Amino acid sequence: MVTREQVEQALSHVIDPELGRNIVELGMLRDLQIRDDVVEFTLALTIPDCPLRDQIAEDARKAVKAIQGVKNVIVTLGAMSEPERAAVLGQPSQPAAPQAASINHINRVVAVASGKGGVGKSSVAALLAVALARANYRVGILDADVTGPSIPRLFGLHGAPGMGLMGILPPKTELGIKVISINLLLPSEDEAVIWRGPLVSKVVEQFWNEVVWGDLDYLLVDLPPGTSDAPLTVMQSLPLDGMVLVTTPQELATMVVRKARRMAEQLKTPILGVVENMSGFVCPTCGTRHELFGPSHADEIADAPLWARLAIVPELATLGDAGAIEKYQSPDMPALATAFLNAVPLREPARA
Repeated sequence: MVTREQVEQALSHVIDPELGRNIVELGMLRDLQIRDDVVEFTLALTIPDCPLRDQIAEDARKAVKAIQGVKNVIVTLGAMSEPERAAVLGQPSQPAAPQAASINHINRVVAVASGKGGVGKSSVAALLAVALARANYRVGILDADVTGPSIPRLFGLHGAPGMGLMGILPPKTELGIKVISINLLLPSEDEAVIWRGPLVSKVVEQFWNEVVWGDLDYLLVDLPPGTSDAPLTVMQSLPLDGMVLVTTPQELATMVVRKARRMAEQLKTPILGVVENMSGFVCPTCGTRHELFGPSHADEIADAPLWARLAIVPELATLGDAGAIEKYQSPDMPALATAFLNAVPLREPARA
C-alpha cells in the first residue's frame, strides 16, 4: 500500500527551478489522494501562468511514478491564493532581485573564440552545441558577441525571453539547447547595438548572473572577436575551463587568431583545441577538393590539437540563414563532439 509519507518524500526531491526549494516545502502539494495503485494530487503554483509549470508537473509525475506499487499518477495544476503567494515569496508588490546564479549548476564553461571576425566562430559554436545535444548532454550558449550576435538567427529563435522570479528564462531550441543573446532583447534583430565597452561588458555579466540556466553539463560562450573589453571581461569574470580557437586556412586569419591565443595565455586560460573552418571545398560533381583559402596553417596557432577541418558546405549556410542549423548533418560533427568531450570531460557526474 502506497502511503502519504512515501509520496511526500518523493516530491520533496522535486525542486522549483526558480525558487530553488522543493515543492513540498513551498506548500504546493494539495488534495493528495491515493487509491490502490493510483496517486492523484494538485500542485498549487505561485502564479497560474508559471513558465516552468510543465517541467515542474513532469518532474513531480516522474518522482511519484518511481515509487514501488504506483502505476498511474494524475497531476492537476492550480495556483496559490494571494496570501499564500505572499507568504512564500515575501513582498509581492516589489519585484524580487534576480538570484539565478544561486540556483544554477553548470558543470563546465568553455569559450569559443577567434580573435578575427568572419571565420565562422558562431557557426562552429552552434555546431558544437548541436553535436553535444545529440549526444544527450545538456547544453547552453551564452552569446557574448553583443555587437554582432548571430546565435538566435542560426537556431531560428525570435522574441523576448521570459522573466521568472529568479531571473531571465532562456528560450530553448528544438534539441533543448538553452540560448541567451542580446538579439533576443532587441525590438528587431536588425537593431544596432551602439555601446561602449563598459556597457557591453555589463551585459555579459548579467547573462551569467541573471539567466536561469538551471542544470547544464556544458555552457558554451560565443566570444566577440578581438582582444578588447568584451572578451577580456568574459575571460576574467566567468569560470572558464578552457577555450576553443576557430580559424580559417588563410595566413591573415591565422595571424589574427594567434592574438587571441596570446590573450588566453596571459589570462591563464587553457587552449583546448583548434577548429579550422572553411577548410577547402569539395566539388559535388567531380569530388575534387579545392583549397580556396590556401594551405592550412592551423598547426601554427597553438600547442593544442586540431579537432577538425570543416569544409565549405553551401547547405550549412542555407540552414543557418533559415534558422535550422540543428538539421545539419555531417560526419565531422560526432568527431568534433568526441574531441571536445575528451578535452573537457564533466567535472562530476551529470545531475539527474
